[in-house]
Amino acid sequence: MDKPRQDLNQWRRELDDLVRGASGGFLFGIPLLYTMEVWWIGASMSMSRVLLAMMLTFAIVFMLNRTAGFRETVDQDWHSDAMDSVEAMAIGFLCASFMLILLQEITLKTPLNEALGKIVYEGVPFTLGVALANQFLSGDENNSEKGQSPSPSRAQESLRAALSDIGGTLIGAIIIAFNIAPTEEIPSLAAAVNGLWLLGIMAASLVISYMIVFAAGFTKQAKRHQQRGLFQRPSGETITSYLLSLFAALGMLLFFGKLDSQMPWQSWVSYTIVLGLPATIGGAAGRLAV
Repeated sequence: MDKPRQDLNQWRRELDDLVRGASGGFLFGIPLLYTMEVWWIGASMSMSRVLLAMMLTFAIVFMLNRTAGFRETVDQDWHSDAMDSVEAMAIGFLCASFMLILLQEITLKTPLNEALGKIVYEGVPFTLGVALANQFLSGDENNSEKGQSPSPSRAQESLRAALSDIGGTLIGAIIIAFNIAPTEEIPSLAAAVNGLWLLGIMAASLVISYMIVFAAGFTKQAKRHQQRGLFQRPSGETITSYLLSLFAALGMLLFFGKLDSQMPWQSWVSYTIVLGLPATIGGAAGRLAV
């Protein structure tokens, strides 16, 4: 009985570590993903340069894993750190591959060497995010709650939490997506996706947002699961925050003149959903910070 239970707990810890690492990768990697120059550089690099980039990435991630890493426990064994570094790179490159396919920057028609170049060069910040996830995005919930003033009433607490989440979502969305909104990447990506792909981007935005806030084991996760009230259940908060992020994305596109009344409504929808992906991830990070 004890052995199966230990095995189950071990698999759960491993899954938690993988989710935490992937969440850190999305948080760190999304801004560079919306950079056209990186697509071009990755697509034009020779295989020797791609391998060199992978080796340098491994060296950096290995050094980070000596002090941080994406696991809750830090191993002092060099072999374990090396294996964790390989795993972190695999998570980072898989996350980058998923996003590039989702945004149609890699398709079945993309040559293999071009696809590999894009994955490796876009995967570097994702991998660094994986390696830094536990150090920068986890926290001691017990210590953070010490010395707090007496709890307010349930209604006041629910309203305060809702307003805090709304503010955190909007601030995080703007911080991450503001420098992406005026670029030509948004029209370029929006032109390549439509119909079911847009629904896929929406679904991915919701899943990643939920994963970062409620499943990755970052700061205040247990407290957020216990909250009740306006927007405070995980599913309701995730959907509401996504709608707020879309609203923020639309506002930024209008601010930079990327949308106007002469454009078809389909363009309004596709532009907003495409920019809504990084805005949603920024919104999730904003909710973690409040």
